[in-house]
Amino acid sequence: MKRTLLVVLALAAALFAWWRLAPDTLPGFAQRVVPRSPESNPPLYKWRDAAGAWHVTDAPPADRPYETVVVDPDVNVVPAYGSGEEERDDD
Repeated sequence: MKRTLLVVLALAAALFAWWRLAPDTLPGFAQRVVPRSPESNPPLYKWRDAAGAWHVTDAPPADRPYETVVVDPDVNVVPAYGSGEEERDDD
């Protein structure tokens, strides 16, 4: 009985770690059924350095203002190659 309980707890811990640390590698049916892991879409931080260049990082800077950016993982912001959405210059 103890061995069965330990196996079940170990399996549950492994599944939790898989969901938490690598949610994009879960099988398709599991991705549709279980809620999205908070690690699957972490916030990004957009800020300017002293020279005025923009940076996007996964940690906020300590010494300057920043903007929190959350990207929707279900939206493709880059058109697919050959989709006809890219601009053409056929002059």
